[in-house]
Amino acid sequence: MEVSTLPCLLLLSAALALCCAAAARPESATANLDAATMAAQELDRVGSLPGAPIHSYAFKHYSGYVTNDEHLGKALFYWFFEAMEKPDEKPLVLWLNGGPGCSSVGFGQAQELGPFLVKKDVPELELNPYAWNHAANLLFLDSPAGVGFSYTNTSFEIDPPGDNSTAHGSYAFLVRWFQRFPQHKMKEFYIAGESYAGHYIPQLANVIVEENKKASKENYINFKGILIGNAYMDGDTDLQGIVDSAWHHAIISDTLYSAFLKSCDFSMEILSPECDAALDEFSVLYKLIDIYSLYTPYCDLGYPALNASSSLKIGQTNGRFDLLKIPMGFDPCTQTYATEYLNREDVQRALHANTTGVSYPYVLCRNSINAVWKDSDMTVVPIVKKLAEEGLRIWIFSGDTDGRIPTTSTRYTLKKLGLPIKEDWSPWFTHKQVGGWSVVYDGLTFVTVRGAGHMVPTSLPEQALQLFKHFLANQNLPSKPF
Repeated sequence: MEVSTLPCLLLLSAALALCCAAAARPESATANLDAATMAAQELDRVGSLPGAPIHSYAFKHYSGYVTNDEHLGKALFYWFFEAMEKPDEKPLVLWLNGGPGCSSVGFGQAQELGPFLVKKDVPELELNPYAWNHAANLLFLDSPAGVGFSYTNTSFEIDPPGDNSTAHGSYAFLVRWFQRFPQHKMKEFYIAGESYAGHYIPQLANVIVEENKKASKENYINFKGILIGNAYMDGDTDLQGIVDSAWHHAIISDTLYSAFLKSCDFSMEILSPECDAALDEFSVLYKLIDIYSLYTPYCDLGYPALNASSSLKIGQTNGRFDLLKIPMGFDPCTQTYATEYLNREDVQRALHANTTGVSYPYVLCRNSINAVWKDSDMTVVPIVKKLAEEGLRIWIFSGDTDGRIPTTSTRYTLKKLGLPIKEDWSPWFTHKQVGGWSVVYDGLTFVTVRGAGHMVPTSLPEQALQLFKHFLANQNLPSKPF
């Protein structure tokens, strides 16, 4: 595989087509782009997308590769959607899924908050009435290299993925993506995501903050804040919260819970043999129910070959985390539909994906990445605290029926920050019903989403969009029924 260059003839042809189109439409953010930039964008523009509703949407979308490391042959795949209305006036939001090793295109776009969701029974698409590009321009990124359609020409043994390299690789992508799409460079920029993005997002945010202090005007990013759902942030409190939540949800026995309390010190790098034994017993229970959404059923269709770990251990693994099994949402079969759809050759051609012809199929999550991930911070709490002190907008949200990164874990983690409370625990509403609970700290807002699992936008899409809009507006959620 080699990182390819854009053919000159195609660039010229695309430039001429775009110049003519620009002359025919009203003044917009693209009006002042040079021909080469317009041509590069046009090459990434998605035209006819298999299975998508015809003539039922007006927004533009683009997908393709941005090389973020020529020496190692790394290129990250993105899928970008303009906002449904007035994209020039809307902010830009980067969405990241976690794992590590899971695809933001396959999860975030295809199953959660993207404009095109995979349909049941046949791997086709339907418009998402609660897509987040109602409120913002959306950028989905498969990161690090090797995830989803992103690729690397260097083996993981030589260049193992990890927290630090992922943060810097994603930053390099952003700088070059803004060079390809300069009309979005000065938009307010936010990063959102879920799960192990509880590491990705604060770490990438910290790189942006530090690089902005010395960046040229051309490379400065107008970075404003972060939004993270069911976030893996602290090895100690996350593990303790998983156990406590399981007992409160009546999943583990008093005897097993007592064994945890007696033998487990989750602040230790290496857990005791007695604690490991308790975790093994705990893991068996989550072969019976979905740890990511405690009250939804398994998929009767079975699950695709995801090239992902099926282990349910939650203790000392590759740096105190494990992919477990693949997270599911309200429809536990959507991962099957997404995998089938994104493996279609006509879909990959339309998305300008897999242009180098990799030897393996597209998978939602790659176990080979998870297996070699050694660089994982024990905690990102100090980074989050620093970001709060920098004045960034920080919202953390939590679907309260997730057992993998439960609300209990997040509450324990946030307590470590030691932030003063400005507005204490109170309900918020979606129409006539309580949507969840919130607490506003000095520098951070925490919101629960009542009845949602690990993938909140899949479980409760209307509430998720409501939360997203209020985050962007920096407004508290409604405190009364409406």
